[in-house]
Amino acid sequence: MAIPVYQVDAFTGAMFAGNPAAVCPLEEWLDDTLMQKIAAENNLAETAFFVPVDNGYKLRWFTPAVEVALCGHATLATAFVILNYLKPDTDRVRFHTLSGELIVTRDGDQLQMDFPALVPEPMAPRMDIHTALGGAMPAEWFRLSKVHAADYLMTVFHAADEVAALRPDFRTLGANVIVTAKGFDVDFISRFFAPASGIDEDPVTGSSHCSLAPYWAQKLGKRKLTARQISARSGEMTCEMKDDRVLLTGSCVLFMQGAISIP
Repeated sequence: MAIPVYQVDAFTGAMFAGNPAAVCPLEEWLDDTLMQKIAAENNLAETAFFVPVDNGYKLRWFTPAVEVALCGHATLATAFVILNYLKPDTDRVRFHTLSGELIVTRDGDQLQMDFPALVPEPMAPRMDIHTALGGAMPAEWFRLSKVHAADYLMTVFHAADEVAALRPDFRTLGANVIVTAKGFDVDFISRFFAPASGIDEDPVTGSSHCSLAPYWAQKLGKRKLTARQISARSGEMTCEMKDDRVLLTGSCVLFMQGAISIP
């Protein structure tokens, strides 16, 4: 059995930046165990699998360790593959996922995703996270929506330099933690540490911006914001609040196309 696979760099206009995702078009679902093994073998932050249905596609995402309920960069990568290689005459794609219906449309040379806004809830500081972050103390602490299976937190720092300097102890961090601060040439910057999902640091994370965008929109008094995730690979997107939704706009670049051979 040969399974088509595309590797796409998402949230970037340049190869070798952004967040790489594997995208596997399927005619019907594979066994869950096999999809998890393929994701582990790919060893990328996410591998996306999708199958066609009458009004779009069913889409699922796997890290090398677990299936996740929401993934932005692999959704953007999947839409990029469909709209540029599989259905190039189409300008809009509809996905059915564990986080509900997600729609991606062309926006000039970029793609725009319509995602749920996951408004963070204030919480008391957690000293275990403070210690695992190397003793750095965030100014604000939040817990995120239960749509995520893992323990998710968001922490806000006073300055971007503090976020850039963080060197977490991933062996003790335990939770998935978004760290963020106001930016200089963008509205805000962030990083995303995700050891609870099998990833120490995710290069660029669409789903985290479902919580970052509502926070910074309120903080800065802006509906439309520019964002940069300052991982080693780095990536950028535009976030726009629209009622209880977040519109995330970014670019993709194809790195590789091939096939996975399953005996």
